[in-house]
Amino acid sequence: MEQPYVDPSLDLEAEIKRLKRERNAILLAHYYQDSEVQDLADVIGDSLQLAQAAKRTNADVIVFCGVHFMAETAKILNPGKIVVLPDLDAGCSLADGCPIDRFRAWQARHPGAVTISYINCSAEVKAASDLICTSSNAEKIVRSVPADKQILFAPDRNLGRYLIQKTGRAMVLWQGVCVVHETFSEKKLLALRERHPNAALLAHPECEPGLLATADFIGSTSALLRHAVESPKQEFIVATESGILHQMQKQAPHKTFIAAPPESSCACNECPYMRLNTLEKLYVCMRDLSPRLEMPEALRRAAELPIERMLALSN
Repeated sequence: MEQPYVDPSLDLEAEIKRLKRERNAILLAHYYQDSEVQDLADVIGDSLQLAQAAKRTNADVIVFCGVHFMAETAKILNPGKIVVLPDLDAGCSLADGCPIDRFRAWQARHPGAVTISYINCSAEVKAASDLICTSSNAEKIVRSVPADKQILFAPDRNLGRYLIQKTGRAMVLWQGVCVVHETFSEKKLLALRERHPNAALLAHPECEPGLLATADFIGSTSALLRHAVESPKQEFIVATESGILHQMQKQAPHKTFIAAPPESSCACNECPYMRLNTLEKLYVCMRDLSPRLEMPEALRRAAELPIERMLALSN
């Protein structure tokens, strides 16, 4: 989606706030959004927090500043509400790498298994799953499955490996990865730690196993933020999408936060999909109530079941 033309004389922040009031809209933003988008949000969170917020809102319009599968989840939970996403091209490498036809063929090779899918997947994959999880509740979801049941876990192999280590449960893993979390360079990270010997390394479980082995704390995006604020440490190297540093700095302004370096010199620790949502696109989507998330009702209802199971287990 091209950047829309917007009158440069407009005060976009004021216009977005006005449209929120007029539309009775709630603006949900993921921690990986640009800081200017985060600062306008009614709720900022990780995938679980945003799914919970979408479930309980009384707003007529849900404006989702995140990626497609997140807005899709909000629509699954709120069929009667308008759900808009500033840019429909804001996808996810994990969701894209797990097409429903291959996913169903994979399931067919393991009859009787329980399928747990990470929330970073399409509505079609959700509908074909028994349970959904996020990085915040994945360990609890895995432990909820009876010990005599085989588990299929998709689509993130790194999160799956981490859960096998944490729970001791053998699982068959779909071989998907996040383009951001697989890009962190262990070699550059070691050099960075030498320059900052007092810094704690915080890592998301989507990172590669070698990096996780050296981390001081591993957790979901919200857990990383909470740990950074509450820890007595004053300096942190953060191995996840760099958008979270904005909230860390806001909540602990006296501390130092350093983004973990990617393999190359590019800005690969920024999710290219998350950063498609700009203030201009946000304004236009709220003004026009478009693009909207829509899906067939049968698909929505099928996808809702495993999400509701997840939310019940997360309470």
